[in-house]
Amino acid sequence: MGHRFLFSWLFVLLKDANYCFSLQMQKPFDQINCFCFRQLSNSILSRCHILRLTSCVAAAITHKPKHPQHLLSLLLKDPSQRQPLQQLHSHIITSAIFHYPLHNTSACLLLFNNIIRCYSLGPFPHEALHFFKYTIQHSHTFFTYPSLDTFSFAFLCHACANSNYTCFGIQLHALVFKVGFQFHVYVQTGLLQLYSSWGHLVGAARVFYEMPQRNLVTWNVFITGLVKWGAVELACSVFNQMPARSVVSWTLVIDGCTRANQPMKALALFREMVEVDGIEPTNVTLLTIFPAIANVGSITMCQSAHGYAEKRGFNASDIRVTNAIIDLYAKCGCIESAHRFFEEVPDQRKNLVSWTTVISGFAMNGMGREAVESFERMEKAGMRPNRVTFLSVLSGCSHGGLVEEGLKFFVKMGKDCQLVPDIKHCGCVIDMLGRAGRLEEAEKIALEVPHEVANAVMWRTLLGACSVHNNVEIGQRVTRKILEMERGHGGDYVLMSNILVGVGRFKDAERLREIMDKRIAIKVPAYSLL
Repeated sequence: MGHRFLFSWLFVLLKDANYCFSLQMQKPFDQINCFCFRQLSNSILSRCHILRLTSCVAAAITHKPKHPQHLLSLLLKDPSQRQPLQQLHSHIITSAIFHYPLHNTSACLLLFNNIIRCYSLGPFPHEALHFFKYTIQHSHTFFTYPSLDTFSFAFLCHACANSNYTCFGIQLHALVFKVGFQFHVYVQTGLLQLYSSWGHLVGAARVFYEMPQRNLVTWNVFITGLVKWGAVELACSVFNQMPARSVVSWTLVIDGCTRANQPMKALALFREMVEVDGIEPTNVTLLTIFPAIANVGSITMCQSAHGYAEKRGFNASDIRVTNAIIDLYAKCGCIESAHRFFEEVPDQRKNLVSWTTVISGFAMNGMGREAVESFERMEKAGMRPNRVTFLSVLSGCSHGGLVEEGLKFFVKMGKDCQLVPDIKHCGCVIDMLGRAGRLEEAEKIALEVPHEVANAVMWRTLLGACSVHNNVEIGQRVTRKILEMERGHGGDYVLMSNILVGVGRFKDAERLREIMDKRIAIKVPAYSLL
């Protein structure tokens, strides 16, 4: 009977979180038999822990809500963990600490802002918005819109940007005007980030150009948004308007040009940054310029970048730069230099990315045997391969003609490493078997790929192999599969037509060409950079 009585009161306490600490609820709670309470306290706490309500029950036991400063210190001990944050959130609701203020207003606001901040930086930023909405709606006498400060709105903007709640964000923008923060640089920068993260570049530009005052962070946030959504020319225009530029500003615009496939412009900006503005690049700047050098394919530039990284000490201090240099040499076609530099790196500094990079370098240069040997050395060094590592070694086996080794790796991936192959891994195996003429096995693997995952590229790989080996039967089945997915790609008709011509079925090939013309399936002409 005592058990049922205690759990009944616990249900009453937790049913309405807004008033569980009001005077009306405290009096009946005092009637609970202390003996029953001690007997079941551990059970209750364990049950409430599952509900992430341990802290609120502890507060209910003591009748004394924690001071905001104490709660803040608990939060800041480990702000990245979600469970303590939610327990603290539950305690604030059940203790009504924001509803009936017994403490200093500034302390409560500081706690409120930090909860919003921790939620906004975590994997569930929308919870910051729910917490804000609940607190405002249930704290009419304490937390009102005018009582919020600039940090509150800055953190809320960050939460909106990360959660993609556009409607809430627009309402928040209106609220900023209502409380009079429309000219505050930190709040406006938060709104700028909000619109930029959504891809609303017109709204972002409007916020930016209406700001009476801008700082360096404001300029960088706007450039970041423009680069993210591919407006590189506009980003360069904004960059040229900057009154003062930092290394972050230069790095952002260089990265934008690299991503937009403008390597020469990226290299020119890098040279201007160093020689004209006299700004020393950081390790992140080098990581953004390396892809541009790889796109150009210049060994001389590669060696210069390597020398600069050595001179500045980036290679010795940042393993990311070391791995990028290995990758850069490999993409420039100098696999010997890539391998030599990899061997010069001490074993204790090498990580999984280092091994994967050198395996990928061997694979892209057609050195399948060396890729397999590097994979085996990596395992002996105690490294556990991931999906990218397996994709690299499978690609090496495909280009090196190592079919049996590739099939062993494919089986090993799922059996030993418990990694489910995705469409890229299956495509590599299909390509490998297709190159070796084992078309039936390749078709079997393609058919085993789930329908929702399979794509036309995978089947086109097999169709290309059918064209090389003049296999009409499998080629026709593969063509039907491709046409079920896409009908407007002219290259599929051309490949199948070539297969038919290769076995002397000229009338069927001509008929297929006529179907291609009727469906207006256009094949883009091939071209070369040479």
